[in-house]
Amino acid sequence: MKTWRLNTPRQSIVFKQGEKQQLPSVCYWGAPLPETEDLTQLALSTNMDVAGGMLDAVPDITLSPKITTTFQGQYGNIFRRPDGASLCPDFTHTDVNVSKDKLVFVCKAASDDISIRFEITAHQSSDILEMQTRVDSKEPIFIDWLSAPVLPAPQNSTNTIEISGRWCREFQMKEVPWVSGARLRETPSGRSGHESYPGVLIPETGTTNSKGGCFGLHYGWSGGHRMITEELQDGRRQIQFGHSSDANNCPTTHKKTASLFACYSGDGLNGIAHSFQKHAREEILPFKAATRPRLVHYNCWEAVYFDHKLDELKEIAEHAQTLGAERFVLDDGWFGSPTKGRNDDTSSLGDWNIDRSKYPDGLTPLIDHINDLGMEFGLWFEPEMINPDSDLYRAHPDWILGDHNQLLGRQQMVLNLDKAEVSDYLFEKVSAILSSHKITYVKWDHNRVLPYTSSKQTDGFYALLARLRQIHPDVEFESCASGGGRIDFGVLQHCQRVWLSDSNDALERFEIQNNAAMWLPNDAVGSHVGPRLCHTSARILPMSFRAWVAASRHMGFEMDPRELTDDETRILKDVTSWYRENRVWMHQGFTHRLDTSDQSQIAEICISENGDRFVVFVGQMRTTDAIFARPTALTGLDPNARYKLSLRNPEDAHRTSRGQVALRDGPLELSGQSLMHMGIRLPLAFPATMWVVEGQKIL
Repeated sequence: MKTWRLNTPRQSIVFKQGEKQQLPSVCYWGAPLPETEDLTQLALSTNMDVAGGMLDAVPDITLSPKITTTFQGQYGNIFRRPDGASLCPDFTHTDVNVSKDKLVFVCKAASDDISIRFEITAHQSSDILEMQTRVDSKEPIFIDWLSAPVLPAPQNSTNTIEISGRWCREFQMKEVPWVSGARLRETPSGRSGHESYPGVLIPETGTTNSKGGCFGLHYGWSGGHRMITEELQDGRRQIQFGHSSDANNCPTTHKKTASLFACYSGDGLNGIAHSFQKHAREEILPFKAATRPRLVHYNCWEAVYFDHKLDELKEIAEHAQTLGAERFVLDDGWFGSPTKGRNDDTSSLGDWNIDRSKYPDGLTPLIDHINDLGMEFGLWFEPEMINPDSDLYRAHPDWILGDHNQLLGRQQMVLNLDKAEVSDYLFEKVSAILSSHKITYVKWDHNRVLPYTSSKQTDGFYALLARLRQIHPDVEFESCASGGGRIDFGVLQHCQRVWLSDSNDALERFEIQNNAAMWLPNDAVGSHVGPRLCHTSARILPMSFRAWVAASRHMGFEMDPRELTDDETRILKDVTSWYRENRVWMHQGFTHRLDTSDQSQIAEICISENGDRFVVFVGQMRTTDAIFARPTALTGLDPNARYKLSLRNPEDAHRTSRGQVALRDGPLELSGQSLMHMGIRLPLAFPATMWVVEGQKIL
């Protein structure tokens, strides 16, 4: 028996390999083990009994379960020869490279000239394990399925938490009970997808946001992905992540998975969130601009849509600046062919030329006006897409991905980024616009699914973005895909911000943001104050609620500011000023979800990096069952410290709130223990009310 271990401050993972040189397997993953733990004894303790009707031994759930071990679950790899015959390499010899915080296993099958390689890295700062699988073959083979290193799932768990959703309703948490057999979730849309986020949470029984054990995994890939969760007949469980079935699969001599990011927390779901937020911020996001505050955005989309008029846009920019905006983003509708501009979504994608009918002197007059107001300028692109009604399509119909008779999506098709000439064309067009204008920001959209899954398309997208960022290092990029259709650690290696959802309905968005905090730091999540009448839900919500939801992330506006009443203007200016005063510490801090016993509320706390201050957002999502909402218990505080609390917006209390609520009437000083055990009592709130409570540690 051979054993190896990796540790981070909050977890240990132990690998074993038996005498017959089968692939390594994970025999322990969870809370930190003592340094004195006898790993051989630990590995032996996981051996299982054998009963009637079984094999004479129980095959391990290895890092890539294989056919040759008579494994009775889902295999971690499926290979074929070029003639289509199944290929079952017997990986029997393993070389192990052990270095600080990293293990590399290289397992070889001599008879087939194939090797499989597993890399596992322990990131100490974020408590994240990063894992990747690679296959190399001397002769080309088909690789129909390749999982990242396969991990065991805990026995003391009753369900997984999957993340699903749809357009304008992303990041919905769904509890899925463990049952005997395999569950497959696959996203064949060619992007991470609204419908199936590439991540899963596995809470131990009784775990909450703040307490208990939990495992979290995320597959950092922006194309289609596959997740398999399986409970074997003997009760053991495994989980696999990899690329989804690739329509372009062809014989190859090597293939690797994306990185699988995994962690264990003994502090509930929030411990998982802390690790993923920290890892994204420290290791993933390309934040050249992180040394300065995240600018307040104004995006013109829901103000004008395709109806661009220069004088009107200048007027809107002036209003946005007085509200506190620091960057103006010109959205879809500024481009087109020399003969036809983009006045709706039926034409012009691919023709990346400034529409001279709307901008006779180009974009410079608008950019100069915005810069004179003290704001930076950003621009919308959708480079991966093409309209059949475009000069580019008429000149190069062979540049599309898929058949010409395919169903359109938003009146458009997809350009094939595996073609060098397509990538070169897009690079030259986008780069020319960025080089000839003072543009500091690009909103990069992706408004339809692929006609089929293609890993080459995703690789081409990464390469194009990397090429543009190398030439334009001072330009920030935002990932948008009809909102949250492509959000993952793969795309975040190239983009500084994500557009979480096309829904600017603050009730919907606060829930989406709260769930997405399991993986995403608040500084990378754009959130905008939408129009009074929400364009995606037809709801009318109060300005205070809309503004505070946006201020809890990377704040922006996306409405016609000329529609605002004096009272709405006053409120939005006040909240924006608060955001600008607090964003630096908030965007270095961590957002934790609060356990609310009152299901009418969603609540979260953002705690500064050093724990000296916090802000709590308590959103009243619907009417309470009781007359008053229950107290809100906080989390993540020092139980022995004292904190000064104040309600930032007592003016939002309804006139029917007549009692002597201490926080509404003035500051309170309470211990961290009291705040986490008893919680805070807030005034009466009607739906679409956001209470904002600020806290400061008293030294």
